[in-house]
Amino acid sequence: MKKYSKKAQEKIAGVMEEFKEGKLKSGSGSKVTDRKQAIAIGISEARAEGLKVPKKKK
Repeated sequence: MKKYSKKAQEKIAGVMEEFKEGKLKSGSGSKVTDRKQAIAIGISEARAEGLKVPKKKK
C-alpha cells in the first residue's frame, strides 16, 4: 500500500487543527463542517506543494 510522506502527514494534520478550531474555509469561502472535506482539502494542499501523496482514485 502506498504511503503519505512525513511532510504530507504534517500538512494534513495542520489543516485538521484549523478544522478543529473552526477556522478552515472551503474554496467558496464557507466554513468547513465535514471532517472528510477537511481531509480532502489537506490532501489537495499537500498535492499542490508536490509532496508524496497516493494518486486520486478514478
